[in-house]
Amino acid sequence: MIPFSPPRIDPKIVDEVSKALTSGWITTGPRTKKFENKIANYCGVPKVLCVSSATAGMELILRHMGIGPGDEVIIPAYTYCATANVVCHTGATPVMIDANEHDFNINTDLIKKAITSRTKAIIAVDFAGLPCDYDEINDLVQDPEVKQLFSANNEKQEKLGRIMVMSDAAHSMGGIYYGTTVGSLCDVSVFSFHAVKNLTTAEGGAICLNFPSEFDVDQIYKELNTLSLHGQSKDAFAKSQKGAWEYDVLEPGYKCNMTDILASIGLVEIDRYDEDLNKRKEIFDQYAQQLGKHDWAIIPPYETDVKISSYHVFALRIKEVSLAQRNEIIQKIFDQEVSVNVHFKPLPLLTAYKKRGFDIGNYPIANSLFESEISLPVYFDLSREQVSQVVEAVKSSVKSVIG
Repeated sequence: MIPFSPPRIDPKIVDEVSKALTSGWITTGPRTKKFENKIANYCGVPKVLCVSSATAGMELILRHMGIGPGDEVIIPAYTYCATANVVCHTGATPVMIDANEHDFNINTDLIKKAITSRTKAIIAVDFAGLPCDYDEINDLVQDPEVKQLFSANNEKQEKLGRIMVMSDAAHSMGGIYYGTTVGSLCDVSVFSFHAVKNLTTAEGGAICLNFPSEFDVDQIYKELNTLSLHGQSKDAFAKSQKGAWEYDVLEPGYKCNMTDILASIGLVEIDRYDEDLNKRKEIFDQYAQQLGKHDWAIIPPYETDVKISSYHVFALRIKEVSLAQRNEIIQKIFDQEVSVNVHFKPLPLLTAYKKRGFDIGNYPIANSLFESEISLPVYFDLSREQVSQVVEAVKSSVKSVIG
């Protein structure tokens, strides 16, 4: 069976994890801090905080900025539920926007129509690793008409003076937009290091801080670090220093710090991340070359004049296919010992968001994308022969179902 996206676990990973386990320090400590610095250097941002998940990172930022009940946060309808869940956790209201047909990302032309005086943030999601149109989004929140509509609830929002732009970059570490690396394209970007991501720490995430110069990012880092550790004024590593046991709890916080065990995996992965991206690009190119010959195949964009993907998900679409036919094709591919997936069920199709009044009929592009999409395997150890095997399984399954 060809799996969908197994993590790359090799002797280098095992050795580094073993070193962490025997170092005497397994929770947040020196390896986590080193990993944060490496991410900051890779992305060209002043400060990074590692946490237990991208979900936790996004919620920490929303809460840090005082976003809550009565506020609105604009998100795409075509995304994983985490993007919306964190908004709901704060008590704010998610406002969903339909997708671009050509690249699955949020339709920036529709964002301005959704902005109200209650809008406090826009969360753009880099679907499959391809960056969103950040210049358009950043220009929009600086538009005098939009800024005049903005209503701050606290000092932090007042200092920003506009809608915050956050990148849900769970898919896109290593992506490029106009020559700039994802992580430094807007106010704050949040990565995921879940087991299926390009760069994994098993579970984990990172918050890349890139607020305007009037913000003290060192202070923001300190506040977020405190918030991620129950609101405790010192983490365990700081408390372990001689005579530094005493601490305070500054506010009721959360428990979502990254550990040194997880960071040890990340330290290996980030040092060879460009190698991984090159291999993923080769797989994307092979899929595009072999499947692009067929009229029924819509190849996902992964390189344009201004964007380069992180090659996270190869989101193949089948032209003029029904939902039932797409599902039958998927089953036939699995019957040939090839694992595939679907990214994603749009939020309005999920019970949790149907109950909140969202109707998929208002998001026709997202629904159309979902009904025709099949995600193909992409991972470091996938051989050229296996890619060809995947292609043959897809071709024969499509032929069997739609001719």
